[in-house]
This record gives sequence, structure tokens and C-alpha cells, in this order.
Amino acid sequence: MSDPIQLGLVGLGTIARNQHLPSLAEVPALRLAAIASRHAGHDTLPSYHDIDEMLAKSPDLQAISLCTPPQGRFAQAVAAITAGKHVMLEKPPGASVSEVEGLARLARAKGVTLFATWHSREAAAVEEARALLTSAAIRRVTITWKEDVRHWHPGQEWIWEPGGLGVFDPGINALSILTRILPEPVHPVAAHLEVPQNKQAPIAAKLDMQTASGAPVEAEFDWRQTGPQTWDIRVESDGPEVLLREGGAKLFVGGAERIAAEDREYRRLYVRFAELIAAGESDVDLAPLQLVADAFLLGAQSRVEAFHDDP
Repeated sequence: MSDPIQLGLVGLGTIARNQHLPSLAEVPALRLAAIASRHAGHDTLPSYHDIDEMLAKSPDLQAISLCTPPQGRFAQAVAAITAGKHVMLEKPPGASVSEVEGLARLARAKGVTLFATWHSREAAAVEEARALLTSAAIRRVTITWKEDVRHWHPGQEWIWEPGGLGVFDPGINALSILTRILPEPVHPVAAHLEVPQNKQAPIAAKLDMQTASGAPVEAEFDWRQTGPQTWDIRVESDGPEVLLREGGAKLFVGGAERIAAEDREYRRLYVRFAELIAAGESDVDLAPLQLVADAFLLGAQSRVEAFHDDP
């Protein structure tokens, strides 16, 4: 057995505490050895103000996981890669497509692993859905992705700023599943974005896409849904209908439930990161981020009522 890879975690917000920390504790190939966060520290691990201090004072780190907002993450990733560290990027991998492409080039030049993660692709039913659709002739896809932003992102202003994606922050999870399970690529043809009067990113969006063979793909994203949340992808083809529910945790085929499993997405991501490092490989699939970028390029915008954390 080889020694575990020494990993530093940058960013200690809600997603890091709820997902990254418990998942890392279950992956023997990785050992969390340091934390960098401007607003929090860890009770038992060395904690630094930022990635530069962490890299300077914990030179034995071999890998870095970046859990910070996408704005500003490029500089953090460049610092880590330049220092010879393997890097894992929380989704979305960056604030733009071109900056992540630049990181991929730098990682290749430095001979380190870069892993642009899409946690929803690791949901329990996604790979089974992909297998079912491998040879299917797609006729229509319908995505309904609606949740309550006040529940999932309370007080997080960065999501409303340029580069924060707005409702596409959860919506990109659906697009990551879509681009994984369909047997052919898709491209947007039209989009409509609803932007609150006091924000710079959409609170709701409709995205019309097509597969390469012309099948319609319709997506509706909304951050204003209260009560039960909706994360569904329905695929109609020449075979049985494939329906992913609860973000890919459940699979229905022809109306019958086939898979229902607990959330293990981030544990699978870290296992994959360790495997990529061992193999000397990278995984940087930017298809979901490109679809979001295209939605902003094509999107007609309308202003809607102002949004406030306190309704």
C-alpha cells in the first residue's frame, strides 16, 4: 500500500463542510492535511488565510482541492499547478470556458493532474441511464430543475455577480448529466433569462437545445421554488422512457423504478481524483460550462422583481 496523497482544501464554506470533509474521510487514498480559508479554520488541521500561505508553509502537499467561488479561482489554480500540485476544481470549474482551457494547458505543461468535477454525474443512476441510451434514437428531452435559492445559498452574493452563473449554478448540474447520458452532442438554439432588478445573474431561465440529429431538448431552471424541490430529466427515444429524478439519485425506466440510492457523489469524485493522479491523467470536460456560456450568448433577457434573501 502506498502512502496516501497529502491534500489541501481551499475554501471551508457550506459545501466543503457538508460534502468535501466527510467524503475525504472515507477515501483512504487521500489524506486531508491542511485548510485554507479567509473566514474559517479547522479544529485539528493546520489552517491558513489563503492558498499562497498554505503552499508556502505546507510544501509537502501533493494535491489541492478548490472549493471557492468560481470568480478568482483561476489565480488559485495557477498558483497550485505552478507549485507542482495536482488540482481538483469544484463545479463550475471556472468563471469562463477559456480560463479553464488555460488551466488545462498549464497542467499538461507542468505534468500534473487537473480534474474539473461535475458531482451530479456521480449520482447513483446516471451511468445506468447512459448505458440504456447508448444506442437509442433520441426523440425529445425535457429538463425541469427548480429549487429554493434561499435554502441552498443563503446570503451568498457571489452567485448573483458576473461569473457566479445565477440559476445556472444548479442548472449546470442538469447539463452535466445531460451531456453524460446522451449518445450525441447538444447545442443551444435559444434562451430566455429572467434577471432580478437588483442582480446581475438570472433567477430563472429557459433553454432550448437540439441534439446533433435535431431532437428537441428543453430545459427550465428556476430558483424560486419552495417546498419539495424538482430535479428531473426525462428522455424519450425509440426505447422505453428514461426518467432521472432527484438529481440522478433515482431512475425510472418505462415508468418503473429501477434505482434509488443515497448520495455518494463527492466520495466518488475523490476516488476518481486519486485514480487520475495515480494514472498521470487529467479529466477536463467543459461541455456543461460551454452550454451555459452559449445560453448567456443567445439569451434574451427580461427584468423581473428584485430578489432579497428575506422574503
